[in-house]
Amino acid sequence: MTRITQASTSADSALLKDFLDAKADQYNRPSFIERDPISIPHRFSRRQDIEIMGFWAAVLAWGQRPVILKKANELIDLMDGSPYDFVRSHQESDLTRFLAFKHRTFNATDALYFLHFFRTYYQENDSLEDAFVTDSTSTTGNTVESALVAFHDRFCCDPFFPDRTRKHIATPARNSSCKRLLMFLRWMVRRDDRGVDFGLWTRLRPEQLVMPIDVHVNRVARSLGLLNRPQTDWKAAIELTDALRQFDPADPVRYDFALFGLGVEGEM
Repeated sequence: MTRITQASTSADSALLKDFLDAKADQYNRPSFIERDPISIPHRFSRRQDIEIMGFWAAVLAWGQRPVILKKANELIDLMDGSPYDFVRSHQESDLTRFLAFKHRTFNATDALYFLHFFRTYYQENDSLEDAFVTDSTSTTGNTVESALVAFHDRFCCDPFFPDRTRKHIATPARNSSCKRLLMFLRWMVRRDDRGVDFGLWTRLRPEQLVMPIDVHVNRVARSLGLLNRPQTDWKAAIELTDALRQFDPADPVRYDFALFGLGVEGEM
């Protein structure tokens, strides 16, 4: 087991960077995919299928990973193995099969609205990226904050929107850490040659991404002195991202692999 104490000097900071670089390299590889929710969109090659199931898998990503993968695969089966085709061409009678779907607090009402949103959205748009990048502030800001706010407001503005579904779509405007949406954005935006993240979107940039903080990242980041804010909220996500940006200003969220891997694999 490797142990690194809090960085308090430049030498400590350099040591911590070397350690995190090595761990990011260790976990950012195809073997990471199999047991992670990102395996769900990796089942597909068409952009829209990747977006739909990447988004849905990220939203369902709380609890034990095997259960998350089971429920996401169940959704794919309910959509006849072709999410994009299903959301565009399903009949009302096809929706009854979703009435029994449930994952923790996500239920059939939420699933039916997701299908309604996707159908309405993809009738007018080619990529889900356009729901996040709606004005110049989304592409020129230091972070994806305005993109998350814009997506939340668009997702929730439909006259058929059920208020209970709001809790599944976080926003920095409520000071949420936005963990699941930030994870989805990492998948869509980060670009490298490692084969894990997709890098499909280009209007948002890797340097704008903010760290998704789950229980593993939270614990490891605090133990390494990278996060001190008591609450795990949007301000904490920014604090952690700023700390990691000192190590890699162009791609701070690549350290998600290091912090999550260290936690979930029990190295720390």
